[in-house]
Amino acid sequence: MTLSILAFDAETGTYGGAATTGSLCVGGWVLRGDHESGLSASQGSLPSTLWGTGVLEVMRGGVPADQAVAQVTDADAGRGERQLAALDLAGGTGHFTGAKSVPAAGARAARHVVVTGNLLASEAVLDACLDGYHAARGPLAERLMAALLTAAKAGGDSRGLMSAALLVVSRSAPPLTLRIDHAEDPLAELGALHRRATSGLYGAWTRHVPTADDPERAAPFVESRYQPVTRQ
Repeated sequence: MTLSILAFDAETGTYGGAATTGSLCVGGWVLRGDHESGLSASQGSLPSTLWGTGVLEVMRGGVPADQAVAQVTDADAGRGERQLAALDLAGGTGHFTGAKSVPAAGARAARHVVVTGNLLASEAVLDACLDGYHAARGPLAERLMAALLTAAKAGGDSRGLMSAALLVVSRSAPPLTLRIDHAEDPLAELGALHRRATSGLYGAWTRHVPTADDPERAAPFVESRYQPVTRQ
């Protein structure tokens, strides 16, 4: 009962995923990934977190996303109740929607991006999400959140929304993992949290910690050089 989007920004080498649902804790259930494996979104009426971690393990060995998804889902007798999407390190995508998924359910894919959803108001929500992503401008995280907002305006989860999440990883920055586990307007709350996490003292501090490309980075962080986070 979820809508998710996974995407790769080839210009920056950044991988990102965003998800929202009419139930609790979508981030903990759905989104997983890192700069050594790619990303996954595992969802459905009876989602398997094992699928989410399993497809990452397969892709980490160099298997393309579509083949990795098939390998993980084919082995599960309960696959009819589940969905899985994956994004590999080359930006390739794969997806699976079980035959027993609650309608409207399905997936849409384009170059370096894949959208999956179930219990949606209609399949037009999938198209709106993909179109919203392509129409958006700015950093990958902002485009992913814009995609979810566009999908919500097209009907979104047929029950309304309760939680939302964002995951962004790359070799040149620390991972950004944001979760709104319960809120009346989770997409607005996610946007506000993202602004706080990428600005002010906290945003400045994250630019001093080690990354995969600079694992020994340790330039001292001096708070007096930066402005405090503006209240929103």
